[in-house]
Amino acid sequence: MLCQFTVKNFKSIRDEVTLDMQAAAISEHEDRVIIDRDEEKYLPVSAVYGPNGGGKSNVLAALNTLVAKVLRPLFATEDSDEKVLLQKRIIVEPFAFSKCKDEPTEFELFFRTDAAEYRYILHVKRDIVLYESLDRVKIETGRRSALFTRDESGIVLKGAFAKLKVSDELSKTLTLLSYLGIAYKGNAVVRDVLSWFEYGINFLNYGNPIQELRMAVSTSEDVKLLMLDMIQEMDLNIVDFRVEKKESGGIDIFTKHRIDGVETEIDLFDESSGTQKLFGMLPFIAESLLTGTVLVVDELDAKIHPLLLRHIIMMFNDMSINRHKAQLIFTSHDLSTMNSEVFRRDEIWFVAKGNEENSMLYSLVEFKNEKGESVRKDAKFDKQYLEGKYGADPYLRKIIDWGKVNA
Repeated sequence: MLCQFTVKNFKSIRDEVTLDMQAAAISEHEDRVIIDRDEEKYLPVSAVYGPNGGGKSNVLAALNTLVAKVLRPLFATEDSDEKVLLQKRIIVEPFAFSKCKDEPTEFELFFRTDAAEYRYILHVKRDIVLYESLDRVKIETGRRSALFTRDESGIVLKGAFAKLKVSDELSKTLTLLSYLGIAYKGNAVVRDVLSWFEYGINFLNYGNPIQELRMAVSTSEDVKLLMLDMIQEMDLNIVDFRVEKKESGGIDIFTKHRIDGVETEIDLFDESSGTQKLFGMLPFIAESLLTGTVLVVDELDAKIHPLLLRHIIMMFNDMSINRHKAQLIFTSHDLSTMNSEVFRRDEIWFVAKGNEENSMLYSLVEFKNEKGESVRKDAKFDKQYLEGKYGADPYLRKIIDWGKVNA
């Protein structure tokens, strides 16, 4: 699980912002939280809203950049389409409109595996690592231990890593965590940490055809059944689909429609762009629910029906369906789901630009109006958002006076 993510000085984000997946102590939808073995409570869903150009995508991009920075060296020699995106050189872009462009970008990540909770900190200037540390708390015992620190004075390995050795020629662009994954992949703690980075979190970007077709449809029967359930929510008359592997290594996908009792098979690329997009997205949704991973999606609402969007959110919120502690983090413009029936207040986040073009991130549960009053749990969230009461107004501040234009 993702517990908390903090970033500073990244693209439009100048000051420190934190996306917190810990459930707030509020009395709403208390049955819709993930309760871990130690009774700690976490959110299954977080939705980030804000105007175009406000920086909401950069919050997710920062998390993606951190994960890719760690994983890229591990897959540098692999040729599969699944890993090709991680093989590109990672250049971290700082905030451009102040002296911050000469300062490092700072990441802090808290995440959980079955065995432990980890805190990973990374400070990077462009592609040079300036500071790095990893700490662990065992969930079973609560025992805390530092695992390593790395700064300008050198590297110190501690606890479970105390007996490991690090090359004196460690590249300044290579994270120590990546190095340990290459040199000590058999170490249980290294494997536990990096398995979360590789398998515990997944990013879906509709603009990337390689990623969309990565496993455009899984051959897993469980994933297929869950996909068909979601497809039927759309009332597309698709009753089944099949995947045909090509000799070239690619795949063909065929959908089966039933209309007036007659079944017809159609190539996926003859379907509408919306249906094609569904088949690029739904395997990730289903896999996340079935394996308990974190799924991060930019603009989840793009090209899918609001009813399906609601259905997907509610599947993650329903602990009888989401039995493996899966989490969904996404950006959206869709207001049909921004209400107290779908979300807890701590699951709704806003991004807004400050006066100096810097993006600010805050949750609805922590928002207070000019009188210092919090948002009521039964408030009309969508209506108040459109009225600009939450500070992330998606609409133009001034409307053209057409009478003056034609005068």
